[in-house]
Amino acid sequence: MDIRTKLEEQTLTIQLCGELDHHGAKGLMERMDALMERDLPRKTILDLEQLRFMDSSGIAVILRAKRRMEALGGNLVVVNIPKQAARVLDTAGLGRYVKLI
Repeated sequence: MDIRTKLEEQTLTIQLCGELDHHGAKGLMERMDALMERDLPRKTILDLEQLRFMDSSGIAVILRAKRRMEALGGNLVVVNIPKQAARVLDTAGLGRYVKLI
């Protein structure tokens, strides 16, 4: 799992590249926490366009990012969701809790 980040005007964009599974989820969550703590964004955009695979661990990653942003007084948006990842998120009903575009 590789990530690319960009911070512009208090908006942190985190682009996930590769495969998001249980092997990489914990490290990814820790890295995202550190980025949010360092940058203190008002909005975080989680861009999944380059994600080739995601299992249910991705749900935990997204929910943790949402809770972290709420603690900072900001919000989370998940964008460019590939079909396979969308099926995982839809099955979990994540759209009720997080803005999915």
